[in-house]
Amino acid sequence: MVNIIHPVAGGIALLTIVTFWLSTMFGELFGSVNTIIAIKSIIPWGFLLLIPALAATGGTGFNLARGRRPKVITTKIRRTIACAINGLLVLVPSALFLAFKARAGELDTVFYAVQALELCAGALNITLLGLNMRDGFKLTRRFQSPVNMSPTEPQQRTLKQ
Repeated sequence: MVNIIHPVAGGIALLTIVTFWLSTMFGELFGSVNTIIAIKSIIPWGFLLLIPALAATGGTGFNLARGRRPKVITTKIRRTIACAINGLLVLVPSALFLAFKARAGELDTVFYAVQALELCAGALNITLLGLNMRDGFKLTRRFQSPVNMSPTEPQQRTLKQ
């Protein structure tokens, strides 16, 4: 069950953060002030999905890694900790601050400075979570095709044995 929950929760978490990030970017580039206010007001509600998904991903990840510490797992754990710190210290406070400022209609210099910080921190978390997902695929050998094997090579091996 943990083998199912971990990738599903991780995918939900990554897609949620990507959705926040892209919504902000497209809202700023192509949307009206009302669109920006709506996006910034809705994002904190997305925490109701994001936080449990991140908690489930982290918890199941630590469970799956129990007793094993090859370099790739240690690296994944370090990235996960960096994501958590970034989220708790930068992303969540920024999102709450921006929602407050947006609802007040104060799209001023401070709003855009914090939003730039939030976009950079969000891009960092997207990158780190994406790298963790890639390494998870490597660990489980998902989506990997055999390297340097012709379609007939497995049959030849079987015949030789």
